[in-house]
Amino acid sequence: MTTIFITNDDGIHSPGLKALQQALAEIGETVIIAPVRDNSAVSHSLTMNRPLKVEKLAPDIYTVDGTPTDCVAVGLKKILPVLPDLLVSGINAGANLGDDISYSGTVSAAIEGTMYGIPSMALSVGGEPPYDYRAAMQVAVYMANKILHNSLPENTLLNINVPSGKVYKKIRVTRQGRRLWENSIQETLDPRGSKHYWIGGGTSVADPNEDTDVHTFAVGDVSVTPIHLDLTNHAGIVFLKEKWLLEDNENNLENTLK
Repeated sequence: MTTIFITNDDGIHSPGLKALQQALAEIGETVIIAPVRDNSAVSHSLTMNRPLKVEKLAPDIYTVDGTPTDCVAVGLKKILPVLPDLLVSGINAGANLGDDISYSGTVSAAIEGTMYGIPSMALSVGGEPPYDYRAAMQVAVYMANKILHNSLPENTLLNINVPSGKVYKKIRVTRQGRRLWENSIQETLDPRGSKHYWIGGGTSVADPNEDTDVHTFAVGDVSVTPIHLDLTNHAGIVFLKEKWLLEDNENNLENTLK
């Protein structure tokens, strides 16, 4: 029997989590291990300054009072008796595109799964709330079957973004684009006149490159982006060696200080 580990960053009560479990129950046995509360934008953080509490709410449904990454680590090492066949993080309420990936707890949970050798994908729905998860549920089943039958390249996860709606249009394989935000930090004053700042909101700047996740999602298509664990800029290695001559003995720091 196929076992699917489901988690998210919106928390155990998220409608996207329930929608994902409902969809994936068609193709395997699902186990939910999710944060007890919203952990949006926590990135790949681990809780290391306090113990984590795990609560079993029902058969195959658990909460962890920590981050999405905590959920994956504790789930794989301490809760599940055997490793799952697939890990799916989502369905996130809001797209995770371009630069969002660096902040996303949803994507980070899939990264953690990949680090443990589990085929993993992150799934998000975007557009105007309230979100319609039906198209994302269809994509979840379709892509889960693709992964289960074809596997993934080594050290690679999928970041998938689906426009809110009843059905999806086209699926496009994309690269990570740029998604910068204007006016994303709001300044307010407290009753004593001290300044405070809210981070979030604002207007996203469009990415004109048609092969990116940002552009693909903007035109209404599903974006599927393969993400690799290796963050090395391999062209940068050549640049530092050949342009900066960092490995040239004549420019070695030890010689420079003599």
